[in-house]
Amino acid sequence: MSDELYMKRCLELAELGNGKVSPNPMVGCVIVSGNKIIGEGYHQQYGQAHAEVNAVNAVFANYGEKSAALFKDAIVYVSLEPCAHFGKTPPCADLLVKHQVKRVVICNVDPFPDVDGKGISKLKEAGIKVTTGVLDEEGKYLNRRFFTRVKSQRPYIILKWARTANGYFAPKNTVQQWISGPLAKKAVHKWRTEEDAIVIGKKTALADNPQLSAREWKGKNPIRILIDRKLEVPADHHIFNDRAKTIIFNEVKTDVVDNIHYIEMEDMQFYLPQKIAYQLYLMDIQSIIIEGGANILNQFISSGLWDEARVFNSASSWDTGIHSPQINGNITSLITVGQDQLTIYENSLVS
Repeated sequence: MSDELYMKRCLELAELGNGKVSPNPMVGCVIVSGNKIIGEGYHQQYGQAHAEVNAVNAVFANYGEKSAALFKDAIVYVSLEPCAHFGKTPPCADLLVKHQVKRVVICNVDPFPDVDGKGISKLKEAGIKVTTGVLDEEGKYLNRRFFTRVKSQRPYIILKWARTANGYFAPKNTVQQWISGPLAKKAVHKWRTEEDAIVIGKKTALADNPQLSAREWKGKNPIRILIDRKLEVPADHHIFNDRAKTIIFNEVKTDVVDNIHYIEMEDMQFYLPQKIAYQLYLMDIQSIIIEGGANILNQFISSGLWDEARVFNSASSWDTGIHSPQINGNITSLITVGQDQLTIYENSLVS
């Protein structure tokens, strides 16, 4: 039970890095000696110190010269296998070996090829006891974006839309008409800070002229991705402003103009979801929210290329409109958000 208790704390710490460490995983670390936490840390920013480094530094800050003796009797809890390679930072497995810790307890083995058991081997070769698989499922869920990118070679894909009580998704004309309420909008802006990118199609860009920012929640703006085969969205639309990097998938050109990246694709009418997913994987984009129109959403649904769907259900009805996409999946959550009901689906066909 104590292993699970401390690992739960690791996962709580890890989640504090949400939206800041991609394409790295979120990782938390807790160091325990004499049944007392003597240091803890988490991976706070991509390219900066890993969780283990921050936890070790916390021990030195708290205990100074006593730290060396404490490490030799310490159990280190970490939510992901310590890295074994030189990347932007030195190997964390070497750090734990250097301080001669007694035992390391790991939630998940790191599937990244440069790690994948190598960190565990380093620890064992140094005579450190290693336990793995503590709260394994909870850890995999927390880092589902990272595991999807590494194992499936594509981003974690979230679909999002709102529908009226009688199943309409958008008006038939091009006039923007809100379905969900202000609290739902705030939730969506929070989600945008947690994912790498947001995807819309040409029709949504023309009809709504969206900003695709996180202006109602503290955090970063996501990368904006526009699907515009013939480059028909005017340059004075919000998506072309300098608030965030913007990627435009099209059939006309490949070019970079300031923060606007044009990427040419062939035959976008065929296998578009698969092409987009693989291109974004190559660009180290780990997760996306698709907020496009019915056409884009239905393409990803029909291809089975989605992991999670977040659907706001309004109490209001419309006389007419475009019908909402239909989705089959496991319902994992039903949440009241203001006057709306949020249903979260999980794609049961994705391993």
